[in-house]
Formats: sequence, structure tokens, C-alpha cells
Amino acid sequence: MSIGKSVPRIDAFEKVTGRAKYTDDLVERHALIAKVLHATIAHGLVTHIDTREAARIPGVVQILTCFDVPDIPFPTAGHPWSTDPTHQDPTDRKLLNRHVRLYGDDIAAVVAQDEVAASRALRAIKVDYETYPFLLTPEQAMQEGAPRIHEHCPGNILKHTAMEDGDFAKATEEAGLLHFEETYETPIVQHCHIEPAVSFAYMEGGRVVVVSSTQIPHILRRIVAQALGLPWGKVRIIKPFVGGGFGNKQDALYEPLNAYLSLRLGGALVKLELSREELFFATRVRHGMQIRLSSYLRPNGRLVARQYTAYSNQGAYGSHGHSIAAKGTNVFRQLYQDEKARKLDIFTVYTNTATAGAMRGYGTPQTVFAIESHMDDMARALNLDPIDFRFMNLMPQGYKDPFSKNVNYFDSFQQCVEQGKAYMHWDEKRQAYQHQSGPLRRGVGMALFWYNTGVWPISIEVSSCRMVLNQDGSVQVQLGETEIGQGADTIFAQMTSHTLGIPLEAVHVVSTQDTDITPFGTGAYGSRQSYVGGMAVHKTALILREKVLSLAETYTGMQAASLDICGGIIVLRSLNNKPVMSLGELATEVLYSPVHAEHLTAETTLQAKSNAYSFGCAFAEVEVDMPVGKVRLLDMINLHDCGKLLNPQLAQAQVHGGMSMAIGYALSEQLLYDTLTGRLLNGTFLDYKLATIMDHPRLAAAFVENYEPSGAYGSKALGEPPAVPGAPAIRNAVLHATGVGIPRIPLTPHVLVPAFKQAGLI
Repeated sequence: MSIGKSVPRIDAFEKVTGRAKYTDDLVERHALIAKVLHATIAHGLVTHIDTREAARIPGVVQILTCFDVPDIPFPTAGHPWSTDPTHQDPTDRKLLNRHVRLYGDDIAAVVAQDEVAASRALRAIKVDYETYPFLLTPEQAMQEGAPRIHEHCPGNILKHTAMEDGDFAKATEEAGLLHFEETYETPIVQHCHIEPAVSFAYMEGGRVVVVSSTQIPHILRRIVAQALGLPWGKVRIIKPFVGGGFGNKQDALYEPLNAYLSLRLGGALVKLELSREELFFATRVRHGMQIRLSSYLRPNGRLVARQYTAYSNQGAYGSHGHSIAAKGTNVFRQLYQDEKARKLDIFTVYTNTATAGAMRGYGTPQTVFAIESHMDDMARALNLDPIDFRFMNLMPQGYKDPFSKNVNYFDSFQQCVEQGKAYMHWDEKRQAYQHQSGPLRRGVGMALFWYNTGVWPISIEVSSCRMVLNQDGSVQVQLGETEIGQGADTIFAQMTSHTLGIPLEAVHVVSTQDTDITPFGTGAYGSRQSYVGGMAVHKTALILREKVLSLAETYTGMQAASLDICGGIIVLRSLNNKPVMSLGELATEVLYSPVHAEHLTAETTLQAKSNAYSFGCAFAEVEVDMPVGKVRLLDMINLHDCGKLLNPQLAQAQVHGGMSMAIGYALSEQLLYDTLTGRLLNGTFLDYKLATIMDHPRLAAAFVENYEPSGAYGSKALGEPPAVPGAPAIRNAVLHATGVGIPRIPLTPHVLVPAFKQAGLI
């Protein structure tokens, strides 16, 4: 029984010894080097590019400009393809762009024999521009008369959604209702994964091959083909080990351009790797959002009606677009239940900033920050315990969402919160920190979260799996779902071992995905892999198991129904699992049979038409140095109902990683733009303030294991949820400590000191 055990990661040895091969480890020494020329204006038009001096530099092989690439707009988001045009991602980007939409846009590319020559050539290229006013915020972009960033989007609105449940206007007319309204803001932040965006491309057999650090090899194949105007079968994507992605690599980044550069050079091997500085502005970021919440409730705290208005900063190009803001609204609609009505308006708006895409949590960190901050603000105004106030309005056990059909089967919130209260000594500290004075003040805060598993029914959910039985009784397992550092391959190995009845060490998961070989799967995103990929593993393992036992009947003369597989041995159930023959012996006999030789394999595709809720909360304790506006995190715990724990140690690691991202989100991380030029100001690890070990207390994680009935192994989303509740929990702890409700993050001294001064505290 492998499920539920903390077995070591199957890729641990290769990674800690340095044997694991990442993309840059695989590229041959003779590869040509590509570098991208980035625009030095924030908005405008490239009118002329002079490459003559650059072309004369020794070692330069090719220079391509925005005037030389195909006029094919293409999408970049790593979503499953849809044949319905209304469910397709924005096709608003080209390989190189003449219309500059951000400071750093891609306008030309150089291919050279080495990095020195490529870098020299970039500096020698001269560019003339026609400049337009640039727009850094949705508010600026939506103003009447603002220049259009994309010609097809009036008001620079990529998409607007309005929805109303019940009669909001009528509900708010009830006598005696209290009204609270506040606008909350979250910043633009970057993923900061260790491995940069890197790929290399070449031609083989009349087809283009791209080796890339990507989360979505099968989706990337389609996007590269679309961008180059090729039949999809003319493209092959290979994904080696990946050094982190967090959603940034759930996009086609520079793979289409790299493929095109190779094609233009007759299939020569071309490597394109971004610097750390380029990653900040030239890949993807988390959407900054401004969310206005307007709530009407009775004096006892019961929510009657609420309105949610959000402005999502999409940046220069569509990427994942409106789906991020739309995902966040599901939190608003479901986490708390209004008695009479709710209304929402969400706008996704183009600006001249870095393109926003998928990032761990996919719109819910922004929404949960706003909602959970608002809940604490209202509870304080009503003199109610913030937890009691939440439970008065919370999604009840048994709730079923009419759209997704998700069901809240368990009292997960109560179970998680009770553990969190006990860990944090909530009641005692809420009382002890109630009346404080002096420069150092402490507080405790908490926040709930909602998350779902995968993307059904918004998009298709499909995963394929192939298993091959070797002659020693071991099994190769291949999936299109990708290991990007989160431990997916280990979980798939445990699932295979558990369902087939073979030792874990007899399972060989092929970590490299190759679209020519690997069965189709959409990749790592949406906290879907253990749930959807797990269903595919389960289904395939059962097929292989049935094949094995059926053949064992032929070779042993015993009924298949009386046989089982235990520890890689075929046993007789009725005789206390008496060994009959090993799986290896059977596989060898079958393969080399003079009568009917057969290679034992199983392959199947699973389309998941279900989803599952993941719930939980975070509790935080802080100390606030009032005069300098410094928040020190003293203690923090996340509590999750992610269904059955498949590997408790890996689950702990997932939660700790997500909590770390939440700490940076709450206290220090933000991308800042120069309002005079539109240039990113802090796109380096020196200036972009990631949370370090000095900012972390001991992180705690706890779990409630409610077996999810819709999945094959009882598990559900855990990859993204840990990053969601931490920021509002920290913010609410600052509220408890100081009495000041800060409506934005990060909680830097530049934000806190003016707020404390305004409140008369310093």
C-alpha cells in the first residue's frame, strides 16, 4: 500500500546529485545563441530599424525585426484548445511586435555564434519610434480618449462580465441594514522560479523540434504550430526536468520565436534563454487587481446583499486574460452566502505593463485578500468575533454549486478552523492583545479560502496514461501531466504501485514528456494533476491488471477471479495469497510465447467531468513596530482539507512553499513602474523584495483528510491553495494589533506609516 505514505521522491537522488538534466544541460555546445531586442518606449510604433552596423559584427548570423516575421497573431495561454471560438484565448501577440505595448516589448532578435556577439549586436541596432501616451493602470486605460493598446478593444477593455443573483437594488432597500464599502488593492508580482525561461530549437526530418522548460508540452505544440502557420504534426515539443514554473511556464513564452529563428536558418540549432532581468518584464506576472466591495447586512452580522466590482490589470497582451478575474468571482459567489442578492462587475483591462498570466492561485489570492479583509473590517465595526461572523454567513455543508456541480460534502471549515484556533491559542491572544499601547504591538488574524480542482466545466479536463510491463515485472508509466518540482511523478508512482499491486521501486515514471511519444495530457496547472491525472493512472492500471490476471489464468489454469497481484507476485486469494508466479515470470512467458507472443501494455484517456472543492484557512501572529511601520511575522499555520493525503511529506512541502509565497505577497513583493517612462524600476533580485529566510517564522501545516468521493484516490487540490489565505491572515493580524485596516498589500513601511499617522497612532 503506497498511497498515504511519506515515501521519498523518486527524482530526489537525480536532483540533489546534479544528475537531473534540465533544458540548458541538454543543449549542444555548437548551438547558435539568440537574444531579443526589447523596446525602450512603453507605447508606440516602431517606424524604422537599422541593423547594418549590428550585421557587421563578427559572429552575427541573422537579425530579424518586427518587419520580417509572419503577420500571424496567436494566443499564448496554456489552456486546452476549444473548437468553440468564444472559448479560445486572445490572439493578440506576434513573434515580434511593431506596435510596442510595454517598455521591453519584443521588436527584433539576433542569432549569433556566441553570447558576446549577440549582445554586441543588440547594442548596435538603432530603432526609431513614434511614441504614444502610455497607460499603467486600468483607471488610466479606461479613461475616455485614452489611446487604444489593442485596436479591437474600445476602452482597452479585454472583457467585461456582469452578473446578478437576485434583485440587488430591492434587497438593499430593506430597513435597518448596515452598509460597508471599501476598495482593496493587490500588486503586480512575479513568479521568481529558479530556472529561467529557456528553450532550444532545431529541425529534424522536416519538422521543428523545441526542447523547453514548460509546464504544458502538448498545449505548447499547438501554440507553436499556430504561431508559425504550420500543421500541428510538424511540431515536436520535448520537456526535460523543470526548475519551477508556478504558472509562468503555463504560457508559450519564447518557444514560438525560437522555433521560427531555427526555421529561418534552415533548421540550425538555436538556443534562446532569458536573463533574470528579462524574466521580470518579458514573461508573465500576477494580475494586479483593484476590488471594490459593497456589503449590506443586518446589525447581527447576517449578509443580505453584496456587490463586487473588480478591475484586473492584464498588461500588454491577452495571455490568460479574463479567466483570472472570472475565477476570483467564484470565491465571491460561493464562499459566503448572501441571504437575498449579489451583484458583480469585472473588467479585465489592457495596460502598458508586463503581461499578466497564470500564477499560483489563479485569481483567488487577489479576491480572497479583498473578501477576507472586508470580513474582518466589518466584524470589527460590528464588535463581532471575526470567526463567528464568518460562520454566520459561510457556505453550508451540503451546498451544491449550480454551475460546476461541486458539492461541499463535509464540515471542512469547522474542522480546519478548530485546529487553527487551538494551535494559535486564538481566544487567549485575541483577548490579551485587545488593548495595547507603545511602539511594539501584537495581533493574530485569520482568513478562509475556497478553491476548486481542475478546470471542468470551463474547459475540457483530459489526461492519458500509458503503462508498459517489463520482463522483470516492473512498469514504465508515461503521462502528459508534468513534473515541475511539485512531486507529481512520485504521486503517480505511488498510485501505480497501489493499484497494480507492485512494489514502488518497480514503477518507473518517465519524467520527460515528448509530444511524439507521450500520450496526451494538458499539463501542470489548475491543481489538477493528482485528481485528473490520478483518474487516468487508476483507469490504465486497472486495464493492465485485468490483462495480467486474464493471461495468468491461461498459464496457471486458475480462474482470474481467484487471483490477485501482491508485491509484484500473482497470488491465489483463496489460499491466503499463496504465491503462484511472479509478474516478471508471466511477462517473460507471454512475450516469448511461441504460440501467442504479446507485449503487455495498457493505454487509455480519461475525461474528467467532475470537480472538487478544497477548503481551509490560515492563522498568523505578527508584531508591528509602529514608528517604522515594520511587520514581523511571529507564527503562521495553514490548514487544508485536500482530501486523502497521498504523500504527507510532499503535502507538507507544498504547503510550506505556498505559505512562503504568501508571506512575500503580504509584506514585500511588488513590481514598480516609472510614471515618467513606463519602465519597470525593480526588475532584479536586488530590488525586488522576495521574502527570505529572515522573514519566515517556523511554518506549520495541518490537514483534515475528508476522502473526496469524486476522485480515484480521494484527493483534491493542494498545489495552489497554500498560496491563497496567507496574505489576508497577516493583514488581519495587523488590524488586530493596531486597529487600522490597511486596504492594500504589500504592507510596507511606505504604506503603514502614513496609515498609522492618519489614525493618530504615531
